[in-house]
Amino acid sequence: MTGSTARRNGEVSHWYAASGIPSRRPPLPGHRTVDVCITGGGLTGLWTAYYLKRAKPELDIVVVEREFAGFGASGRNGGWLTSGFAAPRRRLAATHGRDAVVALQRAMQKTVDEVIAVCDAESIDAKALRCGILHVARSEAQLARMHTQIADDRRWGLTEDDIRELTGKEVAARLQVEGALGATFNPHGARVQPADLVRGLADCVERAGVTIYEQTEVTEVVPGRAITRRGIVSAPIQLTCLEGFTASLRGHRRDWLPLNSAMVVTEPLPDTIWDQIGWEGCELLGDRAHAYIYAQRTSDGRVALGGRGVPYRYGSRTDSEGRTQRRTVRQLTSVLHEMFPVLKNVPIDHAWCGVLGVPRNWTPTVHFESATGLGIAGGYVGNGVATANLAGRTLRDLVLGETTDLTALPWINQHARAWEPEPLRYLGAGLVYALYREADRRESRGLRRTSALAKAATWVSGR
Repeated sequence: MTGSTARRNGEVSHWYAASGIPSRRPPLPGHRTVDVCITGGGLTGLWTAYYLKRAKPELDIVVVEREFAGFGASGRNGGWLTSGFAAPRRRLAATHGRDAVVALQRAMQKTVDEVIAVCDAESIDAKALRCGILHVARSEAQLARMHTQIADDRRWGLTEDDIRELTGKEVAARLQVEGALGATFNPHGARVQPADLVRGLADCVERAGVTIYEQTEVTEVVPGRAITRRGIVSAPIQLTCLEGFTASLRGHRRDWLPLNSAMVVTEPLPDTIWDQIGWEGCELLGDRAHAYIYAQRTSDGRVALGGRGVPYRYGSRTDSEGRTQRRTVRQLTSVLHEMFPVLKNVPIDHAWCGVLGVPRNWTPTVHFESATGLGIAGGYVGNGVATANLAGRTLRDLVLGETTDLTALPWINQHARAWEPEPLRYLGAGLVYALYREADRRESRGLRRTSALAKAATWVSGR
């Protein structure tokens, strides 16, 4: 099959191949004492530093990063800047009420605007394009789930302005996805180039006076200290912003599951192929499968598509350079060709993978204890590009002791139980995604309702 292998694999991501791997900033030179220490140089840590420094310019803030700023999911994701939030709404409403959930939805919608506004104000060229999101249904079972989801969205206050149903013909007028029976369109979304976004934000934070130490691994965070092999950063405020890499800290192995996601990207497509596909609106593209995909038409004229490959590595291990398995490349390439048959002879230029953080209750959180000075944000379950910005603004308010609309949102101080010990973690993750994939296969062969296997997988996962 043409395109079943990738010309490049790993090397962090295609986004960095396009913009260039940044030169490493200097490591921590030894012990330091500051006001705020942020562990993790991804979007969460950088946004937190940005908003804290703007609110209190006199604060001495450092960001400590093992590799380089944006090395993890922040520079490898699908470039979806959207209002999506991972937590089950009914679960949040059970403890905080319906109004709080509606407020969180609106806060996420405003966050899309906030990120674009900061990019404009700070001259961050993230290739941001407001384009909205299409989620297509490609089987009768997916179409039924789509209708159920729309009805649920209406009950939670989302109107036609927030989520709109499209017929198969209306989808085809936008882009040609093989077998699309219908779709939803959500305008609260934008396409970004992830590496350009995080790289520009890191430069912006540095210009504001925040020190970023790279090539420095934090091994443990305790009240008042971030411990590294290069020295100790002492600070009364210690914020952990490691997302999928949280398991690397001492004592946090089972806090959040580092779930793997992988991507492939084609070579640039000629106009003759784009004429067949359409996609002039550059909408972000997802589907209603259980083992779902996410895709975008890139700013340089390619199709980038991602999804779950090997979902989890034993012992919560994470990769170092983004290299992904050949079978995952074949899997994603097969989905790409199913959705866009015209791409069957287009080579795959690059494949890569990364990890995202998944709490046991599948609910992101921002948490801060004023008594200890310890804070954490993450567990975005794959919706981190926008959520990291909301987390950064919320951590700012919590650290400064301010009571705001953000500190009243229902994801504050969420506590999830630890994931199961090995080998249960490994066996469970493998079982869940095997069930989801088999459910997708059965539905694609004509099953008109959601497969019982998918329901079983959802129950096992605790979603």
